[in-house]
Amino acid sequence: MAEKITWIEFDKLEKFMVEVFKGIGVPEEDAKVCADVLITADKRGIDSHGINRLKPIYYDRILAGIQKPVTDFEIVKEGPTTAVIDGHDGMGHVISKRAMQMAIDKAKEFGMGMTVVRNSTHYGIAGYYGIMAANAGMIGITGSNARPSVAPTFGVENMLGTNPLTFGMPTDEEFPFVLDCATSLTQRGKIELYAREGKESPEGWVIDQHGNTKSDSIQILDDLVSGNAALTPLGGIGEENAGYKGYGYSTVVEILCAALQAGNYLKMLTGIENGKKVPYRLGHFFIAVNVESFIDLDSFKKTTGNILRELRNSKKMKGQDRIYTAGEKEYLTWLERKDKGAPVNEDLEKEIVQIIDELKLKGFDFGF
Repeated sequence: MAEKITWIEFDKLEKFMVEVFKGIGVPEEDAKVCADVLITADKRGIDSHGINRLKPIYYDRILAGIQKPVTDFEIVKEGPTTAVIDGHDGMGHVISKRAMQMAIDKAKEFGMGMTVVRNSTHYGIAGYYGIMAANAGMIGITGSNARPSVAPTFGVENMLGTNPLTFGMPTDEEFPFVLDCATSLTQRGKIELYAREGKESPEGWVIDQHGNTKSDSIQILDDLVSGNAALTPLGGIGEENAGYKGYGYSTVVEILCAALQAGNYLKMLTGIENGKKVPYRLGHFFIAVNVESFIDLDSFKKTTGNILRELRNSKKMKGQDRIYTAGEKEYLTWLERKDKGAPVNEDLEKEIVQIIDELKLKGFDFGF
């Protein structure tokens, strides 16, 4: 039986999310930033990080008191090209957009800029911040650590987060080059989406305490929290398929998200202390490189575009009619969805109705 899907226009969905954030105490301008990051994920087909995440990641955590709706953005230390920022458990989207903008502004003046953040929260799709830099004629690089869910190569204990390492670069095409992916084979959000849709997770994504693969998506989510399961690094189990590479890049992200800013890391990010829920206190880093400090922007865009076009036009594998480059599928998804909106299944629709009912009971008047 086919799953029932309702398509909701992006403008309506974004307005709804703004109202929800406002309803739980997020200032209106910050609510717009948060909703913009989430709706950008839905527009690009990254459904695991859009409206799907509104309730379990942001709404629930704010109501639980482990994330602050009002963001205190503190610059702890600053130099001409650098800054250390404390987010004080505020809204990760708001913190991160300001932090990347700081890096971009510094790069405009000095050629390069880097900011690091401690005590932040989930910042949505990392690609959002890479796109910010690309739209400013910059190369953007960002990463974030996360609650431990990934085992190191030859290990079974969840030690590292899914730790995305993301790049955005301007091109002469209709869309920038955006490589936005976790350093694990998959991320918790994808398994949450599979669980919501009643699907099993593919073999090799998750292992148990004996190193055996697991596929029950609902059980996996419980086991990841209890520590009885772990995601595998990019490359998969062991070294035969180069799992050590994903493990190594994940460790790079962990270091850059903690060591430069005296932030939390590894098991410090579980969100549990003495059996009670506490803020996750994540770390991020943002790097902006001003292309025009090296070469004129149009020349960079043309060369980048040529590289991507040559890759796409290269000889294809038997049975395949297309080669993609990073950011292309997301752009094509946007073209497909721009007139019909984001897909909402029955379970997500129930969550949306639940949020509306709960906020109305508290006296919040939705502005639509």
